[in-house]
Amino acid sequence: MFDATTILAYKGKNKAVIGGDGQVTFGNAVLKGNATKIRTLYKGKILAGFAGSTADAFNLFDMFEVHLENTKGDLLKAVIEFSKEWRKDKVLRRLEAMMIVLNKDNIFILSGNGDVVEPEDGSIASIGSGGNFAISAARALAKHSDLDEEAVVKESLMIAGELCIYTNQNIKILKIED
Repeated sequence: MFDATTILAYKGKNKAVIGGDGQVTFGNAVLKGNATKIRTLYKGKILAGFAGSTADAFNLFDMFEVHLENTKGDLLKAVIEFSKEWRKDKVLRRLEAMMIVLNKDNIFILSGNGDVVEPEDGSIASIGSGGNFAISAARALAKHSDLDEEAVVKESLMIAGELCIYTNQNIKILKIED
């Protein structure tokens, strides 16, 4: 896990939503409280979030977007090709970084080890230092409340921000709706 962020994604019935906190830390110091660690890709049809070095995130997002273009937005094909490239690149595979990517149909966690993981439930994924707090809250809220996908992500990240010292409550959310 990475001591710097919390990213949570939820692919629900009506929306695909991703959210992230804004805290950037260096050791035991907070460098920034309002960073953006999520973005839309491929004509607004794909959502992505990153845990790890910010400089590396820009390179990885750019690389992934090339694969999305080459596959005409086919998320499954793009994640497989991207993971192969990420794993083969001697510099990139040493990054301690992870990504979540999703659209209305699929959600995946990606790593430099070549991992392409689809969450067991197929709908909720998290990465980062506060990821376990966020996903626990999201699973409970999704199952036991009437909150929509966006509210589940926001409230779960707020809970993670209360528990994880590397996560703040300056939450940013992106969504894709039907």
